[in-house]
Amino acid sequence: MTAMIDITDAGKTFTMHLQGGIELPVVRGVTFQVNPGECVVLSGPSGAGKSSILKMIFGNYRCDSGCIGIRHRGKVVDLATAEPRQVLNIRRSTIGYVSQFLRAVPRVATIDVVGEPLIANGMSRADAQARAGELLHRLNIPERLWQLPPATFSGGEQQRVNIARGFISDLPILLLDEPTASLDAANRAVVVELVAEKKRQGVAMVAIVHDDEIRHLIADRIVDVTGFAAAA
Repeated sequence: MTAMIDITDAGKTFTMHLQGGIELPVVRGVTFQVNPGECVVLSGPSGAGKSSILKMIFGNYRCDSGCIGIRHRGKVVDLATAEPRQVLNIRRSTIGYVSQFLRAVPRVATIDVVGEPLIANGMSRADAQARAGELLHRLNIPERLWQLPPATFSGGEQQRVNIARGFISDLPILLLDEPTASLDAANRAVVVELVAEKKRQGVAMVAIVHDDEIRHLIADRIVDVTGFAAAA
């Protein structure tokens, strides 16, 4: 099976320019693969580098060593050396990301916030809104709220909007950073269902989940990042 994500000996160090150029090693030797239809969950204590690894896969953090191989349109692209424009293209058509925090343009209606990734890839606004409505229904966001901006919502409601926006696209790779944080049991169950559906569609996923029950429900494999923690 051809891996969608192939990370080999990747490392990341931050340089603290405002503190005399002090170097702060974060992770090193990161090596694992993720195949189509597989959900790999990163585990380890807080500060071990889980979020940094996720951001390296998304191209937010440029790794200092090693290779972040992403299968993009039939070819493997190394995000460690990819040009910024190529990274943006990969995000648009290959990698989705559900962060812990919703970042949305102020005053834009929730239904359009969720549907925007589909519109950006050429779907009509009406069809994108229909897909967005289906997900918002599943995640228990009442229809009376759909025309309001998500900034007016509670933290849990904003997180569900964030999940809907992340899951709406049919991208081959999906990164999940604490997708069930701040959710009640009913909506956590919906997220587990959405992950299972993505697996059946052949999507490769990497997730950070601190809830033990959810972790074991969605993980096909658990990668302990403790061994990748860089010594200061």
